[in-house]
Amino acid sequence: MSAFAKPGTYDYNATVFSPDGRLYQVEYTMELVNRGATILGIKCPEGVVLASEEITDPLEESDHSLKIFQIEEHIGAAIVGLGSDARVLIQNARHEAQSNQLTYDEPVDVETITKKCSNTQQVFTQHGGGRPFGAVLIIGGVDKTGPHLFCTHQSGTYKAYKAIALGTGRETVQTQLTEQYKENMTLNQTIELAITCLKNAIHTKQQQPQTITKITIATIPTTTKKLQILNNNLQIENPTPKETP
Repeated sequence: MSAFAKPGTYDYNATVFSPDGRLYQVEYTMELVNRGATILGIKCPEGVVLASEEITDPLEESDHSLKIFQIEEHIGAAIVGLGSDARVLIQNARHEAQSNQLTYDEPVDVETITKKCSNTQQVFTQHGGGRPFGAVLIIGGVDKTGPHLFCTHQSGTYKAYKAIALGTGRETVQTQLTEQYKENMTLNQTIELAITCLKNAIHTKQQQPQTITKITIATIPTTTKKLQILNNNLQIENPTPKETP
């Protein structure tokens, strides 16, 4: 047998490694996340900004397509991938935050919540009878040590970031963030950068006809330590599809 087998040989079980050390089911969920609507998170000294691209049909209630959720008063998360999987992670994170408050009588740290979400994701790569979560969270918040921004991974790991983007527009956004992000930006400058990045990402890809694209922004300032979703959602006109010759 070849040391490098084809994906179809080892991708039926999420807990079986291929001969070259890969978990194909985890890699498949990574591809699912890469095809989702663009989300991003940016950290600055004055707080954290979470932003998402919201795509809805004309007859759909836009409030039910939100990709930014509040975990605790001082912590929020932007989701990409399967919304049903992400909601399970969000709900578990909320329970952990409430449990921490009842046990220690203090708000939970942002990294503690991220670690709990990552532990849940990791379990489904190690035990049979299930599949890896098809969703990733960008978790941001402000705790007693300041603003923090983390991103989970389908394999059960997580990393801290100054700025991070996921979804179909990640390459466009990451390039712009690399060029324009500065650690000493104000919260308003960070919001402006997030909006500009998402606008560019939206206009560089062809949208489906008869859909509405909006940008949702949430902030967690260090002054209030409270998540606020900005009311003035920005509706973006979908680019006109190019005519094929």
